[in-house]
Amino acid sequence: MTSTVRTGSGEARRRTLAEIADQAGVSVSTVSKVLHNRSDVSAETRAKVQRLLEHHGYLAKHRPAATAAPPGGLIDFVINELDSPWAVELIRGAEDVLHDAGMGLVVSSTHGRTRRARQWLDSLATRSTRGAILVVPELTPQQHEELGRLGIPYALVAPIDEPAPGTPWVGATNWPGGLAATRHLIELGHRRIAIISGPERRLTSRARVDGYRSALAEAGLPFDPELVRYGDFTHGLAHQHALELLALPERPTAIFAGSDHQALGTYRAAAELGLRIPADVSVVGFDDLPFADWVTPRLTTVRTPLADMTALAARMVLRLLSGEQPETTRVEVATELVVRESSGAPPERVPSRS
Repeated sequence: MTSTVRTGSGEARRRTLAEIADQAGVSVSTVSKVLHNRSDVSAETRAKVQRLLEHHGYLAKHRPAATAAPPGGLIDFVINELDSPWAVELIRGAEDVLHDAGMGLVVSSTHGRTRRARQWLDSLATRSTRGAILVVPELTPQQHEELGRLGIPYALVAPIDEPAPGTPWVGATNWPGGLAATRHLIELGHRRIAIISGPERRLTSRARVDGYRSALAEAGLPFDPELVRYGDFTHGLAHQHALELLALPERPTAIFAGSDHQALGTYRAAAELGLRIPADVSVVGFDDLPFADWVTPRLTTVRTPLADMTALAARMVLRLLSGEQPETTRVEVATELVVRESSGAPPERVPSRS
């Protein structure tokens, strides 16, 4: 796990909180409360647990729990991948809100690995984390339970599926975004439109494909499963999918990519096949990352206010920390089609490939 903040003594054989709880004869949640300096622990139990925490390196000798934390405390920000402009925008939105609230932000990446996700959860109890913003595909029931035991409020951002009722989460209007992108291409005259989306089981991917299908149905156009590809929102697999689509005997005249990174993969495939954008094939992306306005041709895309999403999640967590419930536990921010130069009228005649 990569983190911008390093905590703890780094001892390879440090005791886990479960072992300390066992030695003290208390629950793990009680140990966590002492570590985080929460008030609902008796003085006798607090002193016993603190001695064990100090002995095993969780606290400096003779230092009360959590006094080294910033005045407002820390909020964990956990994201699947860090190496993308998408991640930068998401972190920026949360940081702006938390900075104004006088709180610090701890950024961690799981890299999509279950083991690293468990490591992040284990590490929460070793620092003065007051809440968490989770930009991860899904939260398991076990992780949800552990966060509850630690008393850490959290909000999810763009989860893989709609979370259980009562779980605070923020998403985007992906279905209307898919609808608007496909409508735009239909209005330009395209009738054979392909889509490259993200992982099939992700809520965001399915919603964008559903919007695409709805626009086709609205225009009386047939849905062709051959023109649908699922990827991973990155440019590599999208490049391969685009090569396959553009090599079809009756190739599409437009491709709706489920992310701007997938649109870049499509650009590369078109260039390798000697096709011009948008003269031979139109391309529409999704997200409106900063590079969308710098590539050539400038990318038509669906703007997702990524920073706004995490800002809303941060406000949800702050509200929970103040002892209040969010006004709503489900928020979907509006997407918006941004028309640039990568979409245009279809070619008058599409050469067939035998």
